[in-house]
Order: sequence, then structure tokens, then C-alpha cells
Amino acid sequence: MPRLLGEISDGKNDALARGRAWILSHGSATAAPQWAKIWLSVIGAYDWSGNNAIIPELWMAPHFLPFHPARFWSFARMVYMPMAYLYGKKIVGPITQTILEIREELYNIPYNEVDWNKARDSCAKEDLKYPRSPVQHIVWTCLNKIVEPMLNVWPFNKLRAISLSNLMKHIYYEDEATYHIGLCPINKALNMICCWVENPNSDAFRAHLPRIYDYLWLSEDGMKAQVYDGCQSWETVQAIFSTDLIDEFGSTLKKAHEFLKNSQVLHDLPRHQNYYRDRSKGSWTLSTADNGRSVPDSTAETIQALLYLSKVSADIVGLPIKEERLHDAIDCLLSYVNEDGTFSSSESKRTASWTEVLNPSESFRNIVVDYPHVECTSSAMQCFILFNELYPEYRAEEIKKCIKKAAIFIENQQSKNGSWYGTWGVCFTYGAFFAIKGLVAAGRTYDNSIHVRNGCNFLISKQLSGGGWGESYHSSENEDYVHSASPHAVGTAWAMLALIYSGQTERDPEPLYRSTKQLIKMQMETGDFLE
Repeated sequence: MPRLLGEISDGKNDALARGRAWILSHGSATAAPQWAKIWLSVIGAYDWSGNNAIIPELWMAPHFLPFHPARFWSFARMVYMPMAYLYGKKIVGPITQTILEIREELYNIPYNEVDWNKARDSCAKEDLKYPRSPVQHIVWTCLNKIVEPMLNVWPFNKLRAISLSNLMKHIYYEDEATYHIGLCPINKALNMICCWVENPNSDAFRAHLPRIYDYLWLSEDGMKAQVYDGCQSWETVQAIFSTDLIDEFGSTLKKAHEFLKNSQVLHDLPRHQNYYRDRSKGSWTLSTADNGRSVPDSTAETIQALLYLSKVSADIVGLPIKEERLHDAIDCLLSYVNEDGTFSSSESKRTASWTEVLNPSESFRNIVVDYPHVECTSSAMQCFILFNELYPEYRAEEIKKCIKKAAIFIENQQSKNGSWYGTWGVCFTYGAFFAIKGLVAAGRTYDNSIHVRNGCNFLISKQLSGGGWGESYHSSENEDYVHSASPHAVGTAWAMLALIYSGQTERDPEPLYRSTKQLIKMQMETGDFLE
């Protein structure tokens, strides 16, 4: 990136020289992971023949097939859709003098001597988190050696043009549905390139430009891109949950209340089923209504916050949300439930686990299927429990069945050591927080549930000597609890809340006393806590 922005190395020990030395010592650009190879190919610094095939025609297959992209996890679908377009068209930007120089800088041998067939499956060990299985090697060999060459000759190449046109229809639809925000910065940037390729002067491309800033933020060490356009709805909900100080912060809660009501998605997208979208009317996104991407657990958490606020005087927090809109929200949430009563991250589970054989990434595992998660299922279950208490007549039987199945799922997901794997936070602490809170809401207690007891014992076993909890992000990739060097305020709070929900104060408050002291020590003079 610095080279594309005009930076030139002094050839000694500047950042560019050190970066180049690291790349060359780790196998050169031929050992980059798949997503990096795609971007290098687009700018002309890597040959498209060195990529594993991403077949655009797959989107033209019959929808009922379990490997149709419509059945993939939405994140993978949204990322690989523009990648398939770029691969299918073999797009390469202008080969400038800078690009020619980069070609010579990124490889250990001259660019025209690189064996692209060999490079296709090369990946540095730092990025090779999930090596391909023998079955995957067979699949990708067939795609690369047979399917892709065949689709590029007459008469099959006519299908390629139709497939690319079809992909652009989907890309345009997604851009318009999200006001050109996209699902994440990865697919937004890729979609933006696709629109530029179609017409660099088009409104479709120009509309992307102002929404780039939704992802950018300036931190203490420079400008970065967020993994999402924000989490305004989620953070607002958690802020509402975090205080009982209604009188002191009534005006703040009133504003938050209005924001949540205004952030609800009020309509389904037109022709949404034609573009692999589920119902969205009544839902909430992780950020704002502009994003347009319904998120089941954000919807569940927001419903809970609105239900709690409905119990407070309207003079303090404003009028409650209309009952009709609550019903829309519950209807939408129930539309996302899996057959076993669980909830996934963005849509219901649409296909079988064996389709992971189509996962082309060496760095990310389990990205083809939208699997159910403990946290998402717990949030939905807690929402249904609270809603059923306040509105016992509305879709009561469906809600009760879902609660029962969800609780069983959470219990079954517990490991032998008492832990739960958390996907959307770090990691076992996060999982335990949602699992225990959900089970307690469903009527389980420390006394009547071995799962709650084991979960609490697991958390206490990980408490640091100073009283806090500190879990490293390496827990997520190792799938085993890894202590960090020091306690974290957020992880400590999650663990404390889980123990409090389970009744730890009545059993033995000493672990909570110690963690409370640790949290107080970690607080800054401003009242804030370090990340």
C-alpha cells in the first residue's frame, strides 16, 4: 500500500525495506494467502493464473443444490461474489512503472519466471491456519485443471458472460440495499472495484465514495478500517442495560430509546428472495438502519432493551415502541430460527457442513456455513423469555418450543472442562457470560444445573491472582483458554456478571470482592477503562 501511494524505500532500514525483507524471507508474494493474491492480481502484481478458480457460473446453478452460494454464510457469499466477478473477468489495473517495480520487489526470482501453477497452492505458515484436506485438493484440482479451462472456450464461454452479468445484478442490488455501505469493508472495496470496472463514471461507483468514511477511524497509531461500519445499535443496547440510574440519566436514556426506535428496519427489501435475502422487516442491524443487514442477536438484544424501557415512566424515557412493531420484531426473529431452535450470526443455517470442502481460504475455517452460536442463541432465548412474560399470548407455543430447544443446545455445547466457546468475543469468558446468563433466564440455577455449576467453576479456575480475568485472543484460534499477560477490564466484567447471575454472591462472594477491587484499580481518572 505505501508503494501504491508513492512511497519509495531508501533500500536500507526503513519500514518499506524491512517489510520487503520479511515478505521475501517468508516465501515472497507467491506465499500470500488467497485474499491477498486476489488483490495483488487486480493491481497487476500477481498473475491471475496463480489463483485457485472462483467460478462465476456457480451462481447460475440450480438454487436447490446444497452448494449454491445462496446457501453460504452471508459474509462468505458477499466477499466471494465480487471476487468471482473479478476472477471471471481477470481484471488487471493499469501496469504503471510503480507496478513493474513492485513486481520485482515482491518475488525472489524475476516476475516472468514465477511458476504460477505452483504458486497457486503456496501459503506461508503464518497464514496457513487450516491446510486443505485431500478431498479439497481433488476438488480444487478439478476446478483449476478441468472446469475453468473448459468454461473459457466456445461454446461454454458464452455462459461466462451471462454469469458475470448476473453477478453484477447481485452486486448492484446489495449496494443499493445497504446504501453502498456493504456488509463489511472487504466486500465494499471489492464491490466498488467491480462497479468501477463496469463504468468508472457511473452513479453506482460514485455512490460508494462518500460511504468509505463509515469504516475509517483515526486511532492513536494511525488511520484504520473497522471490520463493520459500526455497532451503534449494539452499543446503545448495552449502555441501556448497564445502568439502573434512571433518574440521573433519564434524558440520556430517552435519546438512546429514540435512536433504537428509529433504527428498526421497517420494510422488507423488494424482491429480496431473488437475491438470497431473508425477511428484514422488524429487525435491527448491528449499526444503523442504513446498513440494512438484519442481525438476529442485535434484534434480540434491542427487543430486550425496548421491553425494559417500556417498564419505565414515559415521562423519563419517552413513549414505548408500538406493540405492532414489537410483533414485527418477534416475527422476524422467529423467521431466523434453525430447525433445532438455535440461532446463527446473520441468517438461518442453509446448508450442510460437508460443503466446507468448497472453502477456498487457508486462513479462515468454517466460513461456508452459517453455524449456530451459543451467544446468538442465548440472546434470542433471553429475548423470548422476557417477551413471553410481558406478552404471553403472542405466538406463545412457538416461543416456548424455541426456548426449550435453545437451552438444550447451550447445555450440549459445553465442553468437558465447563467452558463454552465464544465466537464473537474473546472467547471462553465471552461464551460463559452468554451461556450462563441464558441458562439462568431459562430457569437453570447453580443448584439444579450441572452445566451452570461447571461453567462457574471454570470461570473461577481462570481468575488471576490479582482478582481479574485476562484471556488472550489466541484462545479463539487455539480453541483452548490462553491467559493474557495482564487482566482485562471487559473480560473481568463478563466473568463477574456471569457469576452474579448464577448467584455467586450468596454462595461465596470472595471471588467477586477480589475482582471488584481489581476493576476499581483499572479505572482511569476519567471514569473510563483501557481497552
